[in-house]
Amino acid sequence: MDEPIQLSTGGSMLRVDVLVNNPVYLVGLMQVLSDEGIAVVSTRQSPTERVSWLADAALIDNEALGEADGLDDIAETARTTSVLVLLNSWSPLAEEYLQAGAVGVIHKHQPSESLVAALRNVTAGTRVLPEGHATKPPVERHDLLTLNLSAREEQVLSQISQGLTHGQIATRLGISPHTVDTYVKRIRAKLGVGNKAELTRVALLNRLAKSAA
Repeated sequence: MDEPIQLSTGGSMLRVDVLVNNPVYLVGLMQVLSDEGIAVVSTRQSPTERVSWLADAALIDNEALGEADGLDDIAETARTTSVLVLLNSWSPLAEEYLQAGAVGVIHKHQPSESLVAALRNVTAGTRVLPEGHATKPPVERHDLLTLNLSAREEQVLSQISQGLTHGQIATRLGISPHTVDTYVKRIRAKLGVGNKAELTRVALLNRLAKSAA
């Protein structure tokens, strides 16, 4: 039997907040996650319920979203945690979910191992797309100031632009290194950058752009 996939959160258990309004699907989903050692820290049936602050990622069934297209719900959740959206079938909203702040979109009919891998990827800041779906080019650097970064994410990005390590950032901001890691993953996902070197370069460009503004 294959060795279990290592978690992307430094070896700690992956914690997930689940928004699903179909009780039958929810039972099966929770069993799949439990079998993979993933902790479901909160289950919600409505996007108006608060996302658990313990969650490393939010798994959202698009059929459980609010009125209209649910993009506001996605954007609000993405402010506090990484978001993976579940689609029942192909939806033209897939790209809009990503633009609203979701790190990944996946079809429900994909194998359970694909879902588990997608959760771990989005938690690590890696974008996940439905099969056959091509992503748009990364955000242009001159648009960085308009991205939906939280105030804390902007603080962390500013510290990165000064060349500080995660430990140094944690000390300056009075938070734990693990929390800094989480913020960095979210920033990387929102900026569409894939590694630390590129993130550092983007952070510096963002700092220069603000200085010139």
